[in-house]
Amino acid sequence: MTTTFWMTLPYVAFTSFVLGHLWRYRNDQFGWTTRSSQIYESRLLRLGSPLFHFGMLGVIGGHVLGVLIPESWTDAVGISEHTYHVVAVAAGSVAGLAVILGVGILLYRRITVPAVRKATTRNDQLMYVLLAAALITGLLNTWGSNLLWGTYNYRETVSPWFRSLFTVHPEPELMVGTPWTFQLHGLVVLTLIAIWPYTRLVHMFSAPVGYLTRPYIVYRAKESNAPDKRRYARAWDAPVTPETWR
Repeated sequence: MTTTFWMTLPYVAFTSFVLGHLWRYRNDQFGWTTRSSQIYESRLLRLGSPLFHFGMLGVIGGHVLGVLIPESWTDAVGISEHTYHVVAVAAGSVAGLAVILGVGILLYRRITVPAVRKATTRNDQLMYVLLAAALITGLLNTWGSNLLWGTYNYRETVSPWFRSLFTVHPEPELMVGTPWTFQLHGLVVLTLIAIWPYTRLVHMFSAPVGYLTRPYIVYRAKESNAPDKRRYARAWDAPVTPETWR
């Protein structure tokens, strides 16, 4: 792929990501949700969802360490390249397999449970395909560049390219000569970033902060003329007077 491609596509994806979220928040706050399907089926969801979400935390952490943190920084704190790759293969394999297993269970649930299948949109289908492709190609890079066909130090090409996109001197030429698996992974991830705001993935940027300050919901029992026979019941009951309801 050409230098122009690796210069243009990232900024198109980032622009879609930022502007898409702003548009979605201003025009579709009601749809800013995961569209939970737990009411239809919960057994598979309880298994697949934690695997996916906790595995993703490991995957994101690995990308932060491998892509955003320069190799010189890890060298400076005494982490050798060999140690880094050993940790990357071990931790990346566990996290990647957990996410793939979680996605597999969630996909199986969406296909086999009729109610969940009917609630699945074409947007969801595209999202799942891209997400699965990103995970598989990422795991292929983790194993391939370290175990299958020799060691490839992507921290000298892919990582500097990605970091350079956020500077005034981007270096797209760094991606031109990288192995095809890394190029395919980058293409899939950038496409996923571009469509992110228009899928249920927007819920990643939501947090139930309001629950921390929301007042309690008070439930009142229906009044009854029958005396309460429970022990200590009268000690907890406040007298009901006309002033109470004013």
